[in-house]
Amino acid sequence: MEREALNLLASEVVDAAFVVHKHMGPGLLESIYEHCLMKEFEIRRVPAMRQVPIPLIYRGIELSKNYVVDILVAEEIILELKAVEAILPVHEAQIISHLKLANKRLGFLLNFNVPVMKVGIKRFVNNF
Repeated sequence: MEREALNLLASEVVDAAFVVHKHMGPGLLESIYEHCLMKEFEIRRVPAMRQVPIPLIYRGIELSKNYVVDILVAEEIILELKAVEAILPVHEAQIISHLKLANKRLGFLLNFNVPVMKVGIKRFVNNF
């Protein structure tokens, strides 16, 4: 996917997160936001899959360990959802690892447990 198209898709992802947060508010379980975000993508006709396993490849060999991505949008953008008081370095490391392991260029860490969604969105890139 070209950079411009990926950025347009990213805008759609961010807007969808704002809409879900506006309707549901903070303080719910992460899984609730995941289901609501998937419904929002369906309404917008944005292709997305939830709980997507990413195989761990070491020296060309697939190991029996999978990492699971919360949501993969259009097979391009990884979303890691949180509903926590504060984003910790381990959360950031998690999405960076997912981007590298899945060989994806763009990801978002979305923390829905915030009063204003704008402060709960962090964008991450990998060879973008």
